[in-house]
Amino acid sequence: MSRPTPHDGDRRHGPGRVILALYLVFVIGTVSRSAAQISTRFEQAPLAYSLSAVAALVYVVALVSLSLRGRRAWWVAVVALSVELAGVLVVGTWSYLAPEMFPDQTVWSHFGQGYLFIPVVLPAAGLWWLLSARGARAAPVGGRGSGSMGDVDQGAA
Repeated sequence: MSRPTPHDGDRRHGPGRVILALYLVFVIGTVSRSAAQISTRFEQAPLAYSLSAVAALVYVVALVSLSLRGRRAWWVAVVALSVELAGVLVVGTWSYLAPEMFPDQTVWSHFGQGYLFIPVVLPAAGLWWLLSARGARAAPVGGRGSGSMGDVDQGAA
């Protein structure tokens, strides 16, 4: 059997595979945690639990867009990871300046301290990967992979 060769710019190989795996773990963790928090004790920390749900949604969008090829998916991934990084920085700072607003942790509070600071490192690593020469090849300017729905690889991750 021959091993499949990575498509030029395919983010599912090399460092992209590690980034995708971490996003998958964070999707599972944040979606399940925020669903449990919101359904059982939302009134205890509505801001923190709402922010956890927002983080979960951002992680889902990041995972899906990083898993797909094409210009549109590349741009969605860049925006999602930028929003994620901004969210981690804003919520992280906010949680230190107004700790009373965060009676319970979110994935982004204290810059992801409860998650080994992975929430602040992961979007930075993802953006580095997307903007690197290899990651940028996943967003060709013209031709095949230019963002049309016909070039989306549905067998991702």
